[in-house]
Amino acid sequence: MTNRTRVELAVAILAALLASACGSTAHASASSASTPAVTATCQQVGAVLSDGPDPDSDPVGYAEAQILPLRHISTPDPALHAAIGQLADAYQQVFASSGKSSSAKEAVSVASNKLNSICPGAAS
Repeated sequence: MTNRTRVELAVAILAALLASACGSTAHASASSASTPAVTATCQQVGAVLSDGPDPDSDPVGYAEAQILPLRHISTPDPALHAAIGQLADAYQQVFASSGKSSSAKEAVSVASNKLNSICPGAAS
């Protein structure tokens, strides 16, 4: 499955989840209404991060392959949006340094941990 197909599938899932949330009662809290969207976004992030070169054999190519797809993911959840942006920025640092910057590698680790705290296992 191509990255584009995965993104399109994730967007379709998100749209279906949002449509079903709109049909629920009007008294639902804001946090419960955003849960399906966050779940769908987490699935989309996981799909993006599972695509591309092998991160162990080509860490720079993997980093490069993740930057734009991550930047194209949108979510109504501010914490998740920030975590995705932080990971994209960290991958940009790895790519810009040709994988030679230890601070860039640490930034990926920190950003991955932050993202995993919201989306368990997405950035594994």
